[in-house]
Amino acid sequence: MKADPLLQLWSTPLGVHHLAQADALNPLLVRVFQSMRATDPLADPAAAFYASRDDLLQRIRVGEWEQLVRFLVDGLRQTVVLANQGAWPDATPGLQIALRGIWFQIANRGSHHDVHTHGNCSWSGVYCVQVDTGAQRAAHPLLGATNGVTRFYGPHFNHLGGAHMDFGNAYLQSAHLDVAPLPGQLVVFPSWLPHQAMPYDGEADRIIVSFNASVHAATGSDQLHGYTHV
Repeated sequence: MKADPLLQLWSTPLGVHHLAQADALNPLLVRVFQSMRATDPLADPAAAFYASRDDLLQRIRVGEWEQLVRFLVDGLRQTVVLANQGAWPDATPGLQIALRGIWFQIANRGSHHDVHTHGNCSWSGVYCVQVDTGAQRAAHPLLGATNGVTRFYGPHFNHLGGAHMDFGNAYLQSAHLDVAPLPGQLVVFPSWLPHQAMPYDGEADRIIVSFNASVHAATGSDQLHGYTHV
């Protein structure tokens, strides 16, 4: 067999899923989140940004919320299975998925979330509940198409600071990906992947649900590599 002349190594998995029932669920979720913010004694009602605590699994008890959580877990499961093809010893092993934290954020008037990663988990996700329509959002006179997008910085990004850039390493120069917010859209990504919420300004608040999760083998150990005694 002829050897492949090029190996494309260490790709970054990103899962994108869409909730079919978003038009029915999202308006109720908006009301729930707005009510939780309004009754938070520590919240400033005039602030441009609000983030809830990450214990929403214990605090919200409505059917629509439980339906959303099932969708989030199912989207995560699909992404994890596809990302680990060839890495797991079994093709489709049983999984235990633990949501380590789930919270919502409300943003407007140019507020943003700076570059960060998520710790103590292997996967994270962001679900868009509400935002301006795509055309209206992208027509912002200052922010333009980046208004409210989630920007992911790939592994090549760290090389741009001190790298010599010429025509030969043009592949390094597409080092980030902007994912436009779309109500009903879930993006699942590795927790180590640096990302940020770009500044947002719109008629409607940008409301998202975020989560962190760990994934474990349903039986046995998570450890894939054994050790031999000499």
